[in-house]
Amino acid sequence: MDPIALLVPTSPAGLAGLSLVLLRLFTGVVFIRHGWPKLRNLNTWAAAMKTPAWLCFLSAFSMWAGGVALIMGLLTPLAAAAIAVSMLYAVVLEIRSGFPFIAPDPFQIPEGDYAGPMGVGEPPSWEKAAMYVVMCAVLMASGGGPLSLDLVLVAPRLQVIFG
Repeated sequence: MDPIALLVPTSPAGLAGLSLVLLRLFTGVVFIRHGWPKLRNLNTWAAAMKTPAWLCFLSAFSMWAGGVALIMGLLTPLAAAAIAVSMLYAVVLEIRSGFPFIAPDPFQIPEGDYAGPMGVGEPPSWEKAAMYVVMCAVLMASGGGPLSLDLVLVAPRLQVIFG
């Protein structure tokens, strides 16, 4: 396997390339927004998760730093892999908690039948975490698209190293 293609997959052109850029940017923003509050409130999050703070730190930092890297398109497959590990763990926790894959539509639940931790809202499921895993898998396999630092900075340096 070509080591350069693992870190900087060939970028598609046209609409497919722009779609990857959109996916990368959207995913990056989402995970900065997921990771930063967890980093700022690490002990509260760790207590709620019943997970050691150091493990929660690794997860939150991978979300935040992975999101920053995705926005820049820097080491896209590695950034997406770091986020995917956290989201896979979330999927496992949610399955172990007995949550369904797709929760009932909150608009179809009779009033008073569901109230989550923040009041009435969407019932828990592992759908969203699984969707994030799939989004990250696409970025791991396809790279960040044509407008990325991977193509401008990383690929040329890897070319020098691996010739």
